[in-house]
Amino acid sequence: MLRDYLLGLPRRYKRLLQVLADVVLVWLALWLAFVVRLGSFELVDPLGGHAWLFAAAPLMAIPLFIRIGMYRAVMRYLGNDALVTIAKAVTLSSLLLALAVYWYRGAPALVPRSMVFNYWWLSLILLGGLRLILRQYVLGDWYSVGLANPFARDDGLPRVAIYGAGAAGNQLAAALRMGRSMRPVAFIDDDGDIANRVISGLKVYKPRHIAKLIEETGATEVLLAIPSASRARRREILAALEHFPLHIRSVPGFMDLASGRVKVEDIQEVDIADLLGRDSVAPHDHLLEHCIRGSVVLVTGAAGSIGSELSRQILALGPKTLILFDHSEYGLYCIHGELEQRLIERSLSLDLVPILGSVRNPDRLLAVMNTWNVSTVYHAAAYKHVPMVEHNMAEGVENNVMGTLNCAQAAIQAGVNHFVLISTDKAVRPTNVMGSTKRLAEMALQALSREPAPVLYGHPNAVNQLNKTRFTMVRFGNVLGSSGSVIPLFREQIRRGGPVTVTHPKITRYFMTIPEAAQLVLQAGSMGQGGDVFVLDMGAPVQIVELAEKMIHLSGLSVRCEKNPKGDVAIEFTGLRPGEKLYEELLIGDNVTPTEHPMIMSADEHYLPWDDFRLVMASLMQALQDDDFGQLRKILRATVDGYAPREEIVDWLYCQREGKSTPGERLSPN
Repeated sequence: MLRDYLLGLPRRYKRLLQVLADVVLVWLALWLAFVVRLGSFELVDPLGGHAWLFAAAPLMAIPLFIRIGMYRAVMRYLGNDALVTIAKAVTLSSLLLALAVYWYRGAPALVPRSMVFNYWWLSLILLGGLRLILRQYVLGDWYSVGLANPFARDDGLPRVAIYGAGAAGNQLAAALRMGRSMRPVAFIDDDGDIANRVISGLKVYKPRHIAKLIEETGATEVLLAIPSASRARRREILAALEHFPLHIRSVPGFMDLASGRVKVEDIQEVDIADLLGRDSVAPHDHLLEHCIRGSVVLVTGAAGSIGSELSRQILALGPKTLILFDHSEYGLYCIHGELEQRLIERSLSLDLVPILGSVRNPDRLLAVMNTWNVSTVYHAAAYKHVPMVEHNMAEGVENNVMGTLNCAQAAIQAGVNHFVLISTDKAVRPTNVMGSTKRLAEMALQALSREPAPVLYGHPNAVNQLNKTRFTMVRFGNVLGSSGSVIPLFREQIRRGGPVTVTHPKITRYFMTIPEAAQLVLQAGSMGQGGDVFVLDMGAPVQIVELAEKMIHLSGLSVRCEKNPKGDVAIEFTGLRPGEKLYEELLIGDNVTPTEHPMIMSADEHYLPWDDFRLVMASLMQALQDDDFGQLRKILRATVDGYAPREEIVDWLYCQREGKSTPGERLSPN
């Protein structure tokens, strides 16, 4: 096929063909300019009296075209810049030709001066027109674009409508035509001035005419090309589209496009954050940088969902050294490789140190903090999966409570200035071991923050240790897309055709995006005075079954239920899992005060004095050593306000040893 042959030619041959074609077009434009001006073919003499002009025109034009860059544009990506370049080159070459006509007084034949103007506009049409025709030919859809019904032909490609007829929408339409994986058939736009008009060969429909669009075009998908729209606006659009049998996807957000991480044509599933519809508040730069710029920062659990996002944002804030601490070798390898690449791309000057280690090893933690003289610690290492920790109580206590205490005491010994604990809403009146261990971790920091010289727990030398560390806790709910989030599970279940599993029809959760949560954690950590428990504004809680229904609808499918037995995907309720609550809370009491950031509040929570807390820890660790899970639960219930487990102990080791059965449930995200 000629198109494939032309595309396969070496670049230098393609340029040579373009030059030869332009020489012919320059001659044709010059000849037509004479014909238009003189009104006769006989008066034009390219081989006689006008031969000098036909020789001079390409000799002046082609070098100018080369110098200006007309042959650097790739034909299939020809855009407005290339057309502007052609206009400049043709205009300059016409001016040179006019000078030649004016200076060369010995011309053997008449050359009307107005002929130059005809040469200019004819050259524009021929040179620019040929390139536009070739662009469409190379793209492979030259015979359909611009016709009255561009989707009449059935080529087997999915038919998509593009929401947004602006720059992003037009770029997306061109990318789809070039990629040949989807066929754009229409635009949807809120601007009434362009409704029913044709842009890039596609008709523009108003949002209220989507049913008509589907009927006329057969579109099965809608691609959102509105990267700069607010989340609130995107939520409105998704709500309007939800009722139609359309699979909704989108181009990346504005910040992703601006940063160069992705391109317009990188289509992705709809961001679930758009369903929540809440726009994030702009960060306070002085809060972001306060504990980070020029400092040595340590992130524990750096390979996890929150820890990795914290590390990404810290990297951009200019620390002197960033230490990534995690017990997962592969996870640490991945985040270290990603951040190293960012250092190269952004030409950042800082030390990036990956350290393999466990927060259950206090000597390792102290050695790291002392060696690098750590100034700020963000402690994100924890076991967070509710049913998993419920079935592995001892490990949950060891990692979440003792691991936090190890980090905090090492920070005191190493003279760390700032220590920020990443906590959870599940620490408030918990019904599960995970939540109770996270509350105990908070209480450990609260107790330590009020001791100017505590006797460290488990330290071989029972001496008072000077405490200069400012401890802060930040508590928030679920984050979208984290390793424990329900969103990836729902997407996979929908992809398989269902059923989508929800534990209870009334279960609700708070949600926040990972970048927003990490950003707020960094700011909250800068505001604490010592022992502060900060709570993030998570917005309104979301009913999980409604979230599942919206995800099914936005995949272009329908929910199978009693009212719609022929639907595509069913929703099944599996029952609450061990330790799971219907509703999560962010506050234990009612004592909450605002801060300088509108989305961060300070809570006044009950705590134990350090000496009392040390006794609790001694009892807790003795119960672990004795494998006495009953005693372990008693200590948790007596210490953590509101801890009220709803089932018998379901630790697998305990149940196996006691000869009790364990629930055969799936450990799906919560």
